[in-house]
Amino acid sequence: MEIPGVFAGGCGKTTLLRCIAGLEPVSKGLININGTEIKAPGTDRMMVFQDFNQLFPWLNVRNNIIFPLKVAGRGQNDKERKQLADYYLELVGMNDYINLYPYQLSGGMKQRTAIARALALNPKVLLMDEPFGSLDAVTRTDLQEELLKIWEETKVTIIFVTHNIEEALLLTNRIIVMKSGRIEKIMQNSIPRPRHYNMREFICMWEELRELLTGKDSKVKTVRKIKKEAELAF
Repeated sequence: MEIPGVFAGGCGKTTLLRCIAGLEPVSKGLININGTEIKAPGTDRMMVFQDFNQLFPWLNVRNNIIFPLKVAGRGQNDKERKQLADYYLELVGMNDYINLYPYQLSGGMKQRTAIARALALNPKVLLMDEPFGSLDAVTRTDLQEELLKIWEETKVTIIFVTHNIEEALLLTNRIIVMKSGRIEKIMQNSIPRPRHYNMREFICMWEELRELLTGKDSKVKTVRKIKKEAELAF
């Protein structure tokens, strides 16, 4: 995942994503993607929100994918659009639920469908604004793993906003820390994959991010001290 973000509350993260999506104008400067200035919404930038209610309630799961494909002119005919919808629904693990309606879905299933809909339009950038923030811990972990699999297969650039340090460290290749609407620091996430919460590199980066966001030391500080003492000893 290319450009994620860890942000404190109220730092303008959603506004930033909406500007990248072309949903809000920038008041100063400009936003470019591959040399093209962003002035309006486009299917090259698709957004997945935290809110579960982003699906069309009158359409079933499959038609929630087919409808935007038809509007965007993707696919030569209805048969091809159906095939595209089914491919992306299978990618997110929703192929057994294509005839269900949003009111019949759990929060996690709704988010899977929203991700499939965004990917089906073949965007250059997938914008995700705390998409797992309202899910229970087990479902959140499942979807994090699913997102990693999707990224491995599609290689789409993802800008993922989260308040959760562990989530940022688990998913990303690069982390942008923002405070008060400004970029505080850009960090390369070099933790080896597959990643686990108990890895030494994971704990050390967690500590560094927490200090950046809060300005406070952590009890996990001892891990870094132990590491330095061990290096000195040898």
